[in-house]
Amino acid sequence: MLPHEKEMVARKKNQPFALLGISSDADRESAVERMKKEGITWRQAMDGSTSGPLATKWNVRGWPTIYILDHKGVIRYMDLRGEELEKAVDELLKEVPAAPKN
Repeated sequence: MLPHEKEMVARKKNQPFALLGISSDADRESAVERMKKEGITWRQAMDGSTSGPLATKWNVRGWPTIYILDHKGVIRYMDLRGEELEKAVDELLKEVPAAPKN
């Protein structure tokens, strides 16, 4: 899964797309070091455990759980991987209003 995420982040870098991670690791320093080693370049929130406040609020029951939100913040898909994830993101990007031209 991780190689696909890295590729998708690189391909979508000039589009209105963001990948956000939530780490359940209790040791922040180890988590940050692992992310550097694995080349994870996207933002990460540190939740501290699998029952941390973010996991609890979002009702996460398994790792990883993937939520795909549209540009309005509405959860539109959940737990897609690979080609299905890419297709869902592409469809949602088509719904983003064009930026006004100056």
